[in-house]
Amino acid sequence: MAIDYEKEVGSAKVEQKFLYESGNEMAAYAAHQINYHVMGYFPISPSTEVAQFLDSMKASGQHDIMLVPSDGEHSSAGICYGASTAGGRVFNATSAQGYLYMLEQLPVQSGTRMPMVMNLICRSVSGPLNIHGDHSDLYYALNTGWPILMCPDPQSVYDMNIMAIKLAEHAKVRLPVLVAMDGYFTSHQKRRVQAIANREDVQSFIGPQPKGYDDTLDRENPISVGPYMNEPDYINNKYQQSVAMYNAAEVFEEIAQEYGDLTGRYYPILSQYRMEDAEVAVFLLNSASEIIKDVVDQLREKGIKAGAISPNIIRPFPQKQIAEALKNVKAITVGDRGDSYGAHGGNMVNEIKAALFTYGNTTTKVISRIYGVGGKDFFAEDGHSLFELAIEAAETGEVKVPFDYYGHNPGAAESAPKRVIKPLKFESLKTGLITVDKDEETGKLKVKIPPMRSLTVKPKRLSPGHGTCPGCGIFSGLELFFKGIEGDIVALYHTGCAFVTTTGYPYSSHKSTFIHNLFQSGAATMSGVVEMFWERKRRGELDHLNLKDDFTFVMVTGDGGMDIGMGPAIGAALRGHKMIVLEYDNEGYMNTGAQQSYSTPIGHRTSTSSIGKTQKGKVTQHKDTPQIMAATNIPYVFTGCEAFPQDLVKKAAKAQWYAQNEGLVYGKILSACPLNWMTEDNVGTKLVSLAVDSCFFPLYEVEQGVTTITYNPEEKEKRIDVTEWLKGMGKTKHLLKEENEAALNNFKDEVERRWSRLKAKHEHPEL
Repeated sequence: MAIDYEKEVGSAKVEQKFLYESGNEMAAYAAHQINYHVMGYFPISPSTEVAQFLDSMKASGQHDIMLVPSDGEHSSAGICYGASTAGGRVFNATSAQGYLYMLEQLPVQSGTRMPMVMNLICRSVSGPLNIHGDHSDLYYALNTGWPILMCPDPQSVYDMNIMAIKLAEHAKVRLPVLVAMDGYFTSHQKRRVQAIANREDVQSFIGPQPKGYDDTLDRENPISVGPYMNEPDYINNKYQQSVAMYNAAEVFEEIAQEYGDLTGRYYPILSQYRMEDAEVAVFLLNSASEIIKDVVDQLREKGIKAGAISPNIIRPFPQKQIAEALKNVKAITVGDRGDSYGAHGGNMVNEIKAALFTYGNTTTKVISRIYGVGGKDFFAEDGHSLFELAIEAAETGEVKVPFDYYGHNPGAAESAPKRVIKPLKFESLKTGLITVDKDEETGKLKVKIPPMRSLTVKPKRLSPGHGTCPGCGIFSGLELFFKGIEGDIVALYHTGCAFVTTTGYPYSSHKSTFIHNLFQSGAATMSGVVEMFWERKRRGELDHLNLKDDFTFVMVTGDGGMDIGMGPAIGAALRGHKMIVLEYDNEGYMNTGAQQSYSTPIGHRTSTSSIGKTQKGKVTQHKDTPQIMAATNIPYVFTGCEAFPQDLVKKAAKAQWYAQNEGLVYGKILSACPLNWMTEDNVGTKLVSLAVDSCFFPLYEVEQGVTTITYNPEEKEKRIDVTEWLKGMGKTKHLLKEENEAALNNFKDEVERRWSRLKAKHEHPEL
């Protein structure tokens, strides 16, 4: 049947076009039409795509937004705040732990009344780690002072993003605005969407930036932003902020009316479905609020007066509108996709109870259920179950169980996780095949290792069955490193490919004790484990374990972990904890979709350093992390790779000795990522070998402050041009084209500069 597009556009006064896109794509699409000045961002699933889409559009010249890749969400929030004080329009997107990491910055921005728009692609807050959608991060946003707009589908994502900047900049508001959608439900599921066809019409609707507001770039008007403030000024500031928040509801209605007149799509503060005579109702936010409409229709066919409500804005909370909608409702089930632990219900149910109480409604029965956490799907059958609770309460006049979870399962003893692999025996790990002795004259360590084949008797620290991509270089490098470690280990893994591919409850590939924590917390967490071990050992509390040797504590990081985790790692180094920080460097944030990291070399292609007519890959040089860590004066720093096994095993043995006897050790292993380097699965070892022979990734160690190159391709007459490495990867082949000669030469020059400096340090121990 032919579609009547004119009828679908309805009363629109502006030309529109139809797209088939996801929520993330529509957030980016709206942002590119608005053409923000600055976006500070950091990759975290499921919000990462927003920056990726914008980067791709920028590479093809579709917008002028300055995209600033930060070293973590805390920094991205700071970038956005600084940019907003400087007078331009600012945009961001994040999720879950990323949102919490930037949390302390958000009240600063609202308290100083600096507008911007940020998309929160809602995701479960760890722990344990879960990357799927619920509202546990959204509920942390309720007290930040940001108006919060809700998006049940990709269409509303587009529309709300356009209205959000107008709301943020309104004279009665002047607050940063959050636009919230459900992660992986709305963010990734494609739907047919109407979009304003011409950018000029979008910019005409939002209008030019309002004039008359101070900014930090006005030379004629120096200002102080966020000064220290005592009573009575502080309470006055908070009162004004509160007034602005409540103003946001009135202003939103005005903007929504104007936008509806323009596009034919109207967004009331409270969406109501068949509530005119409803006796029972269900309240849900975002994506589930669309599904519940089908349930309402099905119940209506049975003669049950059912209805549903869902707000389009939850800050300020539409208290009056909800009270009015529920004045004749006998019972309502409120579904919260996140718990407010200990509050006898989620945040929304307690807000609704407050609304009813405030407006004198003491008759409507309220049932609270926590549902859909961790991305658990919500189906029409689940909606019927929520309605059954309300129907029962309406019929009996009582609520038997006011608060509970919906969709959880009782435990069963026979389903308890069971140990499949027996603990590794100390004797099999402490082989005596590797010896490490300290040369008292030079102060350096002497390491003896047997032929590599002899080390195959040592059991692997990781069992088969992990879920890495074919050809992944992480575990070939890690297992080779662990061949040089004698005895028991305790390992901590940052979030990243090495973590997510080795654990999935109730299974684990780790044979030794394993801990997980987030990028920015890993080094500190392992520091605590280390210090607790030594303190409990000192007090004699571990004597019963009959430890034959001390543990070796290893923190494994990668996938950009030494960007967001750099500060804590330096802190641990400066404190001197007896542990190893081991980084597998795959040159990007591979676990979130191959975004650029500070370890990504200049010119290399990633999903946030796209190739196009206006952009040719990453525009800055890669971070020299081993040299940064060496500057902390820790006893041992090294680089290694699987293509040179004897070298890596020797360095592992040294790392263990220093970590058990002197302090923190840092090591970096180059790890191939065939999927995102765009190579065949079986060439990883060859590629990392070429990286070494090209001097891009030199093998060396810094022992007690003295630099030693452990493999010199020039001396062995194996030095190759860096292009021999680059041409083996799809992510760098563009650098070999004639039009990119300048970028290639820039990269070559930097490789040569670092190699020359390293040789100078090797030749002059005092450097």
